[in-house]
Amino acid sequence: MTPRRRPLRPEQIEVVDEEMARIYRAMTGAERLAVANRMFRSASSMLRSHLRTEHPDWSEERVGKEAARRLSRGAV
Repeated sequence: MTPRRRPLRPEQIEVVDEEMARIYRAMTGAERLAVANRMFRSASSMLRSHLRTEHPDWSEERVGKEAARRLSRGAV
């Protein structure tokens, strides 16, 4: 069963700052991928920290599985 997608509301759309867009356009593809990787790793680290705080009884394996589930929007 495919999950139902809610319609996107205008206030949910983030507008890219022109200065940041200029900076990213000046980067190579590899540099942009490196930035994306660091952002993903940072988000994963913050989420794991949050889960450990919210669920101190969970094992690291359970924290990792829940973080993966949330970051993949349930695909894992």
